[in-house]
Amino acid sequence: MTFRSPARRNLLAFAAVLCGSAALPLHAQNTAWPNKPIRLVVGYAPGGATDVIARLVGTKLGEQLGQTVVVENRAGANSNIGAEMVARSPADGYTFFVYTIANTINATLYEKLNYDPLKDFEPVGLMVKIPNILVVNEKLPIKTVAEYVQYAKSSSKGVTFASSGSGSSIHLSGEIFKMTAKLNMLHVPYKGSAPAISDLLGGQVDSMFDNTPSALPHVRGGKLRAIAITSAQRSGLLPDVPTLAESGFPGFDVQSWFGISAPAGTPQAIVSRFNTELGKALASPDVRERLVNLAATPSHGTPEQFRSFKASEVKRWQEVVKLSGAKAE
Repeated sequence: MTFRSPARRNLLAFAAVLCGSAALPLHAQNTAWPNKPIRLVVGYAPGGATDVIARLVGTKLGEQLGQTVVVENRAGANSNIGAEMVARSPADGYTFFVYTIANTINATLYEKLNYDPLKDFEPVGLMVKIPNILVVNEKLPIKTVAEYVQYAKSSSKGVTFASSGSGSSIHLSGEIFKMTAKLNMLHVPYKGSAPAISDLLGGQVDSMFDNTPSALPHVRGGKLRAIAITSAQRSGLLPDVPTLAESGFPGFDVQSWFGISAPAGTPQAIVSRFNTELGKALASPDVRERLVNLAATPSHGTPEQFRSFKASEVKRWQEVVKLSGAKAE
């Protein structure tokens, strides 16, 4: 029989507790997440659709989590600067990225990236989708998609379409339509939507597949004519504007989308919790009302669904970028 003193028994018991604690994963030990502010990085300047959606959803997430969600703008290189920063950030659940359609396009658009758009991110969930609208200068004799097609075919110069930049979803929406309709369409890239819209209003270019929130005020003001929407369903904000699918191009469905991702390796317990809170935020009446006014449709799902969606989008845009010859500016 081996005799152990009370002091030795206490020491062994304490050691066993330490060993058991060490065996637990970090997120199991730290059940208080979040216990400090969370960064939500946006790869664009303040004021654009990505930033507006991030601030709207981020504010609601902060209320639900009991911690401030700080939106941080890291603009540049079509959101690559912000994406790379987040990809290299600690995977501790305190840095997230507003991952958009641009990041799946960039996977092919740029010959070299300093991060992997899929492997370096842990998907949290999709937030919203926003359709584009095919708009034309109101002085052109075009009121339908059929008339747009006829105009492009009858003009010796074809038809011009502006975009916010080469490789943007606005540009590639036009490229998909160009390839589908087999039209003579000339792409005119600009450094942002504002100068593109300005020249469209002035008649320097004929048309544009612009984001709905950007084009809507000009359509309602009668300065631009909306002839089709790029989503599979019509928009409640423009119920009289048909989809391209309805207008002779079945299956046409192109939308800008916005989600949230974390650095690869972020604990699954945190990812799951954040996804749940994201779903609650998107379902809240005040957020939904604001999103409707932005023509944004909540499209929440599981992290795995977002992972599969991102992979399919990389493949989709890889084909479009290569066929269109789009290059990073």
